[in-house]
Amino acid sequence: MRFFSINRVRSLRYAGEIHGTHQWGLPGVRCPLCKAVWSTGGLAYPSVDLSSHPEKENLEEPRLEEDFLEFERLCESIRPLVPGCLLLPGTEFGSVVGTAHGTFGPLISPEPWLLMMRKESLDRLQGEGLQGLKGCPMELRFRQKKTPPELVELELLPLGLLHEDCIPPEHREPCPRCGRWGFSLPEQPLLKAASLPRSVDLFRLANFTTVIVATDRFVETVRRLWPEEELELRELRVR
Repeated sequence: MRFFSINRVRSLRYAGEIHGTHQWGLPGVRCPLCKAVWSTGGLAYPSVDLSSHPEKENLEEPRLEEDFLEFERLCESIRPLVPGCLLLPGTEFGSVVGTAHGTFGPLISPEPWLLMMRKESLDRLQGEGLQGLKGCPMELRFRQKKTPPELVELELLPLGLLHEDCIPPEHREPCPRCGRWGFSLPEQPLLKAASLPRSVDLFRLANFTTVIVATDRFVETVRRLWPEEELELRELRVR
């Protein structure tokens, strides 16, 4: 199986725009161990509803949490809702809420770390046998008066890893306190074969969460169904 990073989806026929944010998020932190001030990018669980969570008010506004123990407390309060899932400073939850205008193609990528679709596009991909695709409804206000399209955000789980051979030796393990890896994306990314899922066609990298990885099955299916869509791809080596 071959793997590709999806950098962006572009279309010459459609020019829609989405402006929105997820409803809740863990704060960024100043780590007392590695001293880094940081917040992750890309990591989100849009299917997780915190509307009844007792700490929801503390999770509504993005901020830097100076008290690391408070961050850990908030993190542990959410963990039962996402058992076994990666939680990092800045992890976001809930639907994207915002505005949209223009026309939208089958796939939408407002940022390199986000992937959205028309609901009917997701249905077609699932009908083609692609695995692990989960679409989450978004709460968008459309400026057009006509019936707006139904758009969903793909929940992309952090399931694979960059291989340690392409990571600087001093950053091959994350900070044991805050989870930060602290390296830039390698010029020649190398995936760790043992970490890659075999039953998911679209996922994130756990040690570089802004990178979206697709299998050759996903890429070939999208190109066959919508040849007018331009996928900006980079093939990733595996070891």
